[in-house]
Amino acid sequence: MDGGDEGVVVAPMGDESMCSNGGAVDDPRRPPASSGKAAAGGGEQMDLEAYVALYTGRTRVSRLLFIAERCGNEGMQLEALRMAHDEIKKGEDSHLYREVIAKIGGRLGPLYALDQTWVDMVDRRAEARKEKLENELNSYKTNLIKESIRMGFNDLADFFYAHGQLGDAFKNYVRTRDYCTSSKHISQMCLNVILVSIELGQFMHVSNYVSKAEQAPEQVDPITHSKLRCAAGLAYMETKKYKLAARKFLETGPELGSNYTDVIAQQDVATYGGLCALASFDRTELKVSFMPVIFSPTLEFHSMYTNYYSFLCQNKVIDNINFRNFLELVPEVRELINDFYASRYASCLEYLENLKPNLLLDIHLHDHVETLYTDIRHKAIIQYTHPFISVDLHTMAGAFKTSVAGLEKELEALITDDKIQARIDSHNKILYARHADQRNATFQRVLQTGVEFERDVRSMLMRANLIKQESILRAARKL
Repeated sequence: MDGGDEGVVVAPMGDESMCSNGGAVDDPRRPPASSGKAAAGGGEQMDLEAYVALYTGRTRVSRLLFIAERCGNEGMQLEALRMAHDEIKKGEDSHLYREVIAKIGGRLGPLYALDQTWVDMVDRRAEARKEKLENELNSYKTNLIKESIRMGFNDLADFFYAHGQLGDAFKNYVRTRDYCTSSKHISQMCLNVILVSIELGQFMHVSNYVSKAEQAPEQVDPITHSKLRCAAGLAYMETKKYKLAARKFLETGPELGSNYTDVIAQQDVATYGGLCALASFDRTELKVSFMPVIFSPTLEFHSMYTNYYSFLCQNKVIDNINFRNFLELVPEVRELINDFYASRYASCLEYLENLKPNLLLDIHLHDHVETLYTDIRHKAIIQYTHPFISVDLHTMAGAFKTSVAGLEKELEALITDDKIQARIDSHNKILYARHADQRNATFQRVLQTGVEFERDVRSMLMRANLIKQESILRAARKL
C-alpha cells in the first residue's frame, strides 16, 4: 500500500512490505471490458459460438440450456436454444430434443418446430440398437469371456449415455468393474463413471471413483492424471472445500489440453483454480517469496535443492509453471491474481466485477460466485489493514470503491468474527489496530523458519547420501 496516503500511519511490521495500492489513485492498467457472457439480468451478449466451441459432447448442450435458463435476455435465450436444438439433432437423444422444442415454444419459426419424423426414426433405430446390444451381451455372458463381457457392458452404457438415460449408463459402466483385467481398464471405467456422475450432479460418486482410479496398481498416464485432478477439483468445489479444490486444479498438468472438453475446458481450470485459491490461500501460499542461495559442495545436493524449490513452486499459484499456462488463456484472472498479491485492490476488485456476469452463467461455478467473492473481498480488507497501526476509513473506502458506511459495516463483521484485531473510531472514521508484540512475533517466526529450513536441509542431505550409496529402493510410484 501507499504509506503516504493521508490519514494512514505506517507501523514497522515483521511481514513483507506491501506494494503500492492502486485503489487510492488511478491505475494506468485499467481492466478491459469483460468479453464473454452477458449479465445475468441483461447486457451485452456473448459470442455463444466461441464459448460452446470450447466444449464437446453433452456438456455443450447442458451449458447452452443453462445459459438459456439463467441469462434473462430473450435474444440470448433464443440463440442458445437454437444452438442447443442444432446440436441435439446431431445425436440421438429424442427426449432432450422434445424438452428443447417445448422451451422454444415456436418462437424460432417452423424450422424449429417438432420434427416427429426424426423423433420416430431415432426411437426405432434406438430400440433396434438396444436389442442388438443386449443380445450380444447375453451371448458374451454365456461364453464367459471377461473381456467380451466388459466391452458388452461398456457398449450398452455408451448407448444409454448417448440417448440421455444417464441412470442406466451409470449402472452399466459400474458393472464393467468386475470384468476389468488391467489398470488401463480400471482407469477408463472410473473416468466413464465420473463423466456420468458429473452430468447427474452426484459428486460423491466423483470423489469415490477418483480415489479408485488413483489406487490402481500401475501409474496412470499424464492425461488421465490431469483428468482426475480436474474431476476431484470439481467435486471439492461443489462441497465448498475451496482450498482442496484449488490444490487439485493447481496440480493439473498441461497434458490436459483439449482432452477433457466433454467436462471442462482449460479456461475453466484457470478460472476455478484462481478464484478458489484467492478465496482460501494465505498470501504466502500465492507465491514463493524467496529462494535462499546455497553454496553446495556437491552437485547432487544442488540438484536436490533445485528440485525442492520446484516442488514448492508447484504448490503456489503465481510461480506454478503448469498453472501459468492455463492462466495465459484467461488474462483477466491472471491479472486479478497478480493485482491481489501486489495489493492493487481497486484493480483486482474491478476485474472481479467485470467477470461476475460471466461466472453467474457458468454451470459449475454459479452457486459459488457470491461466497468466493465475499471471501476474496474480506481477505483483501484484512490484508490492507494488516501493516498499519491506524487507517483512515475515507482513504480505505476509496481503495475498495465503496462508501464509508458500507466499509464500516464490513469491518464490524470482520472484527466480530475475530478476523481483524482492531477497533473503530466511528466519530473520526479511523480504524485502530490492536497488534500483539510485533518484535516478539517476528523473532518467533524467524526462529520457526530456521527450524523448518534446517529440517528440510537435513532431509535433502540424507536423501542425497542414500542416493549416493545406492540405498534407495525404487518402486512404481502411486499417485
